[in-house]
Amino acid sequence: MYNIALYALTVMIWGSTWIAITFQLGEVPVPVSIIYRFAIAGLVLFVILGLTRNLQKLDRKDHFYTLLQGGCLFCFNFYCFYSSIQYINSGLSSVVFSVATVTNCVANWLFYKKKPSLKVVTGSIVGLIGISAMFWPEFSSGSDGENTLKGVLLAMLGTVFFSMGNMISIRHQNKGLKPPSTNAWGMLYGVLVLTLVTYLQGIPFVLDWRSEYIAALLYLAIPGSVVVFTSYLLLVSRIGADRAAYATVLFPAVALTLSTIFEGYQWSSMAIFGFVLVALGNLIIFFKWPLKQRPAVRAESC
Repeated sequence: MYNIALYALTVMIWGSTWIAITFQLGEVPVPVSIIYRFAIAGLVLFVILGLTRNLQKLDRKDHFYTLLQGGCLFCFNFYCFYSSIQYINSGLSSVVFSVATVTNCVANWLFYKKKPSLKVVTGSIVGLIGISAMFWPEFSSGSDGENTLKGVLLAMLGTVFFSMGNMISIRHQNKGLKPPSTNAWGMLYGVLVLTLVTYLQGIPFVLDWRSEYIAALLYLAIPGSVVVFTSYLLLVSRIGADRAAYATVLFPAVALTLSTIFEGYQWSSMAIFGFVLVALGNLIIFFKWPLKQRPAVRAESC
């Protein structure tokens, strides 16, 4: 039940963060919004861990890997995703992110020699076919194929960064480091890296004081970062990166529902068919199929 609760929490919150990102696009440059988000999230985590005395000590090597994790999970991947939503709507960007099921499996195989099970491979393939079907109307319409392609490629690159961060998180947890502590440091490092990038690019630090922007910022910083990244990385440690990543295949249903309400996303018959396949892929991975009892083999006399 604990895993199911973590999974449901991850899907619902993560699925809703995509539409919240759209409220941050506009006056404030993309990297600056990301810096604000993770500066708040990191500060909240450090305060909570400090007050509860649960902040773990990291050695020099741990800090190095946490710096890498911060760059992947709390910096460059979000730079890619925020930028992708300037070209495609938030729900479809979340659909591209669902490829994390595949990138996590491949990265897990490459870095930890953990071969994905047949169920995970089958479910991922079915889910990815469903994702492709959901995305097909965007490409087939031919209205703005170049911008759509830019959005897809940026979201794909963000997904690769996300998976690299997952692999570093597995390294941390194999060493006994817990997600809240590594997330706090990772967010701090991610903010520092992105602040340096922003400064070198000459991007101004401005703040949008509209209530929509501030509300979206606080939602993305606390539920959308502190809570969801902790629950997701706990899932990675409990059920593995490949199975945990399947949350990224299910939450597009939440993201697309919100996109339908706020962005006018149109559900075509192909999109509905794709969603059914995504749900089927989810069942394939998580349903415990009964094993058939093999008949006993009698020994033959020579």
